[in-house]
Amino acid sequence: MPEPLPPIIVVNAASSAGGTTIARKLQNVLPDVRLLLGVDAFLDALPDWAVRDDVGIRFAADGGIEVAPDYHAREDAWYRMLADLARNGQPLVLDEVMLNGGAGQERLRGLFADVSSFWVGVRCDPDVAEAREAKRPDRVTGMARDQFERVHAGVGYDVVVDGGTDTPDDAVDEILTALLRNG
Repeated sequence: MPEPLPPIIVVNAASSAGGTTIARKLQNVLPDVRLLLGVDAFLDALPDWAVRDDVGIRFAADGGIEVAPDYHAREDAWYRMLADLARNGQPLVLDEVMLNGGAGQERLRGLFADVSSFWVGVRCDPDVAEAREAKRPDRVTGMARDQFERVHAGVGYDVVVDGGTDTPDDAVDEILTALLRNG
């Protein structure tokens, strides 16, 4: 592994594309102790009513996601906190769903301006992601299809893996190879 590894590794994937599985496996093979955080941890930190009502984020019946105007201010505070963790020696793997694609990436890069990051895209055929979504009680039908293109639109990656055809082990091997190449 290159020394030092980038303090922040961002794994960006649409819902049910395999991003969390790959991020967790990556976290467990890296030689340093990394916290696995990201959008789901942020949503879990919000009070239940902020996820259900129009004050934070709302999951529509068709799988679309809507955010209230003040949602991004809270989210920015979250990412500044994560950047502070990385700046202070706690490396991270971020499991993300960049709903705004490249604009979201630029926002994060601005918040992480003085912290090195490595970007992983996890793509997955939307039919495969939809089949996975249908088996998961914690997903709204339509999320995978809604997010399929938009989470990747305009995002620049250091490596892209396929969460539908690659095994998680193969995907992590591709990521490790890219980390070595970029180190």
